[in-house]
Amino acid sequence: MTPKPDPAFDEKCAAVCQAYKEAPKASAEGQRTISIDEMTGIQALERIAPNLPMRPGKVERREFEYTRHGTQTLIAAFDVASGQVIGQIGETRKEEDFAGFLEQMIAADPQASGWAIIADNLNTHLSESVVRLVARHSQIDEAGLGEKGKSGVLKSIPSREAFLRDPTHKITFHFTPKHASWLNQIEIWFSILARKLIKRAAFTSKQDLKAKIEAFIKYFNKTMAKPFKWTYQGRPLTA
Repeated sequence: MTPKPDPAFDEKCAAVCQAYKEAPKASAEGQRTISIDEMTGIQALERIAPNLPMRPGKVERREFEYTRHGTQTLIAAFDVASGQVIGQIGETRKEEDFAGFLEQMIAADPQASGWAIIADNLNTHLSESVVRLVARHSQIDEAGLGEKGKSGVLKSIPSREAFLRDPTHKITFHFTPKHASWLNQIEIWFSILARKLIKRAAFTSKQDLKAKIEAFIKYFNKTMAKPFKWTYQGRPLTA
């Protein structure tokens, strides 16, 4: 209820905002700036009766009873410079899911000169799999990473985080401060998805939910995608 403030809030916030500010120039030079996160527990809800459409003097009305068909998890990435979105929908958001999504995203753009990735502090974002992925793409010998829980870069979450933040790597992470998900631009896109699709549609199955989210991403990229106008500059919110 009363989260402890992140002692490095200002520093982390400034780094994220600087990455957003530099995204257009970085994109022109071949570097991708990506905001990434997961949207979990998306429910495939099917209303037991069809919606009643709008009429003069009447708003659209929805049946309040529904049937549950399970949930899905969306891992999504928002390109800060272009506004394009890529997503992967599945059952879980485990370490291997996130690392696999990153691998596919990077493989889809082999010409990119580098990657700046904005993410929150979820443990799967700081996992051994992600460290090894960054090491491979940065041509760092994985044998020198140490052993998880015992030594080297892999020893602990702080040591893995420090490695992932290293600006000399081809892939550099900028982690948002704790309890500051509002700094992650993908959260803005998640709200668009929720308002325009999830809260209004009916889904007959998990497969139907997945298909409709994938279709919405394609539609968004074709007709709506554009960079968000980010005005916050990372300055302290209080004097």
